[in-house]
Amino acid sequence: MTGTEPAVSRIDTSRPHPARVYDWYLGGKDNYPVDEELGRRIAAMQGDAPRHARANRRFMERATRAVVRESGIRQFLDVGSGIPTEPNLHQIAQSAVPDARVVYVDNDPIVLAHAEALLRGTPEGATGYVQADAREPERILEQAASVLDFDRPVALSLIALLHFIADDDGAHRLVDTLVGALAPGSCLALSAMTADFDPENVRRGIEAYTASGVTLVARSHAEVARLFEGLELLEPGIVSLSDWRPTAGGDAEREEPVSLYGAVGFKR
Repeated sequence: MTGTEPAVSRIDTSRPHPARVYDWYLGGKDNYPVDEELGRRIAAMQGDAPRHARANRRFMERATRAVVRESGIRQFLDVGSGIPTEPNLHQIAQSAVPDARVVYVDNDPIVLAHAEALLRGTPEGATGYVQADAREPERILEQAASVLDFDRPVALSLIALLHFIADDDGAHRLVDTLVGALAPGSCLALSAMTADFDPENVRRGIEAYTASGVTLVARSHAEVARLFEGLELLEPGIVSLSDWRPTAGGDAEREEPVSLYGAVGFKR
């Protein structure tokens, strides 16, 4: 685990942080009044915001299981991991393949403060944590190499991350650099916000985040597809999260599309 100074001393509670707002949506306790205030404001405008957060979490679970089951990948790089919420990615992967190796990456000090929960893996496997900004892909790769072997396939997880990074702030460079460093047989699992299904509500949500100093970007289906250029998509392709391989009886909230696209693509 990296980090050179006490995390708690660097936590900024004067402005909301996406990871903590997400934690509030999921019913977690690792958030502050400023995060709850923004979360409540978004929920007042978009009553289904918590539903979207839950759907995003379930997509991560289904995608991780699908990757393990269909590819045999045993290495995972989760960028923008957020505050630990069980089941965490390593718990899902290591329950299927106990020797799975997982590296989490985030830049929020509160995530670092709780990183110990992310490092409790199986004796056969390995888990690590890198504190880095997603806009530093070279640093991420360098630090993650202490746990992961990039000469072998790696599943790159960018779950609910890129809608906080604009194109002109390095979103495509992040994806291109990380995917470019992966060996053949690796994959990208990604979810990203879209306004394709509910443009007015998404617009209001973006305005609320922007007013709080947080970048939020909605991408069209074509824009999300561009992030998967050169990759072979698993069925059903790029779809609303609630439609990505729903489990029987496990997705009771599928009546309306979720305003996030999700997909998994393989590097051949």
